[in-house]
Amino acid sequence: MKKHTCLTYIILGAMWWMLSGCKSDRNPAGQISQDETPSVQTPRFDRDSAYAFVAQQVAFGPRVPNTIAHKACKDWLVARFIAYGAEVTEQPFQPRAYTGTILQATNIIARYNPSATRRILLGAHWDSRPFADSPLNTERTNEPVLGADDGASGVGVLLEIARQLQAQPLTNIGIDIVLFDAEDYGEPNGGNEKSWALGAQHWARNPHAPASKFKYGILLDMVGARGARFTREEVSMQFAPDVMNKVWKIAQSIGYANYFVEEFTGGVTDDHYFVNTIAGIKMIDIINKPAQSTTGFGAHWHTHNDNMDIIDPRTLRAVGQVVLEVIYSEEASALK
Repeated sequence: MKKHTCLTYIILGAMWWMLSGCKSDRNPAGQISQDETPSVQTPRFDRDSAYAFVAQQVAFGPRVPNTIAHKACKDWLVARFIAYGAEVTEQPFQPRAYTGTILQATNIIARYNPSATRRILLGAHWDSRPFADSPLNTERTNEPVLGADDGASGVGVLLEIARQLQAQPLTNIGIDIVLFDAEDYGEPNGGNEKSWALGAQHWARNPHAPASKFKYGILLDMVGARGARFTREEVSMQFAPDVMNKVWKIAQSIGYANYFVEEFTGGVTDDHYFVNTIAGIKMIDIINKPAQSTTGFGAHWHTHNDNMDIIDPRTLRAVGQVVLEVIYSEEASALK
């Protein structure tokens, strides 16, 4: 889940955009087409900042519970949210993994405009897979993966969103960002689905706020790879079709139809599944589902190729700008 552009380049970039038309990565921030309220301007998502946030997580190494890298990354994430003006709560828990190992895990909760009664939930998992068990991986299968896309990309996007929320505060709605831990410690080869997303299961049973406070939620998982395709995933469509329609309509209206495609794909046992089924909060999953895949995910999934080489700042921007548009369209709607 930090470049300062000089005025000359801003002007040249704006002229190029106007002449060439709306392109996915060059679409400037602004109001979505459905919203006619002129008083709410959507900030521009900074793809380079988000990329740097992904790289910093990867620099810690694999963020597997019970490791030094995991603890160091947690402390850094908490410090980042505090620096960006959030009300931060750590939710420690000790689940038993399918291996029998007791995990020292922590969900991280960052709240913006905490007094607002109308709230949107944003989530991603911040841990990484403890072994490279993809059928496409044949080497170092017992070693943990870096999880640049599977974990760090969603967190990097949410950290950049947090930075923007501090710069342009909300007054009418609230945002709660939850970084779920121990998502990727599940049993491989079609094992027990409840062995996955342990942090989401714990949070769903022990939410920091009543479910009634949340209008809906958006989960980000594997949102940074080059050429990503985000499809209408089955669990999301089952529990929150209206949210899927809203997000996809916004994405397509601001020029990201090549990322947010009109394709229905099978369900994924991800954090959103337990937020929907246990907490009763409708939540969708923005997740990369390639057109051609032997695993159902990108070829780098659960392999040692899930490193910074796979991350494309343009993909991060596409997802981040769409989520910002959703947030600030809700802020605008609350003014009506």
